Amino acid sequence: MARLNYVELPSAAFAASKAFYTDVFAMPLVDYGLTYSCTISGNVDIGLQGDSVSASAAPLPVIGVDDLEATLKAVENAGGTIIKPIFSFPGGRRFHFRDPSGNELAAWVETKG
Repeated sequence: MARLNYVELPSAAFAASKAFYTDVFAMPLVDYGLTYSCTISGNVDIGLQGDSVSASAAPLPVIGVDDLEATLKAVENAGGTIIKPIFSFPGGRRFHFRDPSGNELAAWVETKG
């Protein structure tokens, strides 16, 4: 069955983006050359494309977390910008933010019960 398993993000601030994902989400990144780094979980992976010629526009990846409030603080502390504060939606809560390269992402938690 087909499923989303990889999201590639353009990364104008490559080193800052690598530090951001490692610091906020504890995602181990593997470098492939000087301008590309990605996770290799075998699940849904993220790639950072630091080569502006090869980079494309990015969709909105949504990252599941255990503690939304702690993640929001970690995003701010790591240099991210909150662009949509925490809000509820059917099945969960989330917020949107921009990473150091200006990519828009969201972090969410599932609502239990």
